[in-house]
Amino acid sequence: MAESNKVLKSGLWYIISNIMIRAVGIITSPIYTSLLKPEEKVLADNFNAYVSIFTTVTCLCLIYSVGRAKLDFPDDFDGYVSAIQTLSSAFGIAVLVAAMVNVDRLSSLMQYQRIELFLMFAYLVIFPSIDYMQYKLRFEYKYKENIAISVIICITTVIASVALILLMPEQKSFAKILGTVVPSMTVGLWCYITLLRSGRVLYNKVYWIYALKIGLPMIPHGLALVILNKIDSLMIMSYCGKHDGGIYTTGYSIAVLLSVITNAIGQAYLPWFNEKLHAGERKVISEKTTLLMLAGCVMTLGFITVGPEAIKILTAASYHDCMYVLPPVAVGTLCQYFYTNYVNLELYHKKTAIIAVNSIAAAIANVILNYVFIQKYGYLAAAYTTVAGYFILMVLHCICTRVLLKEKLYKDVIYFAMLIVTGVLGCGLALLYDKITLRYGLMILLLGLVALWKKKDLAGVLEMAKSRLKKS
Repeated sequence: MAESNKVLKSGLWYIISNIMIRAVGIITSPIYTSLLKPEEKVLADNFNAYVSIFTTVTCLCLIYSVGRAKLDFPDDFDGYVSAIQTLSSAFGIAVLVAAMVNVDRLSSLMQYQRIELFLMFAYLVIFPSIDYMQYKLRFEYKYKENIAISVIICITTVIASVALILLMPEQKSFAKILGTVVPSMTVGLWCYITLLRSGRVLYNKVYWIYALKIGLPMIPHGLALVILNKIDSLMIMSYCGKHDGGIYTTGYSIAVLLSVITNAIGQAYLPWFNEKLHAGERKVISEKTTLLMLAGCVMTLGFITVGPEAIKILTAASYHDCMYVLPPVAVGTLCQYFYTNYVNLELYHKKTAIIAVNSIAAAIANVILNYVFIQKYGYLAAAYTTVAGYFILMVLHCICTRVLLKEKLYKDVIYFAMLIVTGVLGCGLALLYDKITLRYGLMILLLGLVALWKKKDLAGVLEMAKSRLKKS
């Protein structure tokens, strides 16, 4: 019972904190869109895209080994995290040196100044330590410390970015980049030193080999996911121009706000999932996961419903067309939420090569679809190719866990049915974006039907919440 309360409490606080952090982002979004032109904003956004691509390589994807290592090295978990941090930072420094030797060539290729490239690759040395710290805290159920790190980075990034943009009106995109990098590097240095002091391990051959066996096959997976997430804006900027790229990235960034809740659920769920699967409690995993997937479907439809009003509140009039990006990208986020269940199984069995192959196949499909449809239909096509890419990825993961791992943990037919129905309904709601009364009426009706269908589960949740309030 105490364990369940611990998981529930950490899950609730992850959701609350992520919503609060995103609320800050929502509040400041109109500030950024008013201070930055679309072509300036897309340069800053693409800096983050490049960071996402390069960090996948420089950190060697060792982070994916942490969850399983908590089960395999329970007596020296601190030492394990300290050791893999040293390994990834050493490789990051080597990449930084190589980048600076070829800085002029990179500057011409990537269209960034030399100082911006130095910041980018220096950032890649330190930034992974934030992930190591937060993963460690997550698997130890230390949600307060984990949340504090996220809140500090969020608030200081906003303050620094806005202040620097105002102080550097002639270099706004550089100011936005600087405002992102400096706070995160400061927190990253603190995380690096703290992990070293607690683990006191710089090198351990067993830990390094263990981490590399799990992490290295995940590099193609990480790159493929970055392509699925980021290649859209880069290709739109190439084919349609910076203005359309800015419109798309704004709509995309608002659409993935849904992932605030789904990621928070996943953060709380993964340690619990590993422990339950390790203990052989498969039935409870299957039951709870189905309920969580249904909740994700309802949240997605609700998110799509309020999309137009949210876009109009959060952005300037020149960005309002981005509301049509929101529905397909939200459904794509839901696909991620679903297929993560299969990835968790593959990680538990240490079959990371399977994950990599699937991700590469989906990324290739996404790039081909982008190449064909963006040139023909414009930036909006990229939102729908994103859904297709994530759906392909879910199908591949499902097949692999069923056929290769012989796992039948999940109710696959029900999952795909829920996802397809949600996608169809989401597209239907998008067609009603100019009919606010009908749109909200249909959503209220849907919520009522789901509440009747799952009234027993809802009653249980309400009773649990009531008992916790009484205890409080």
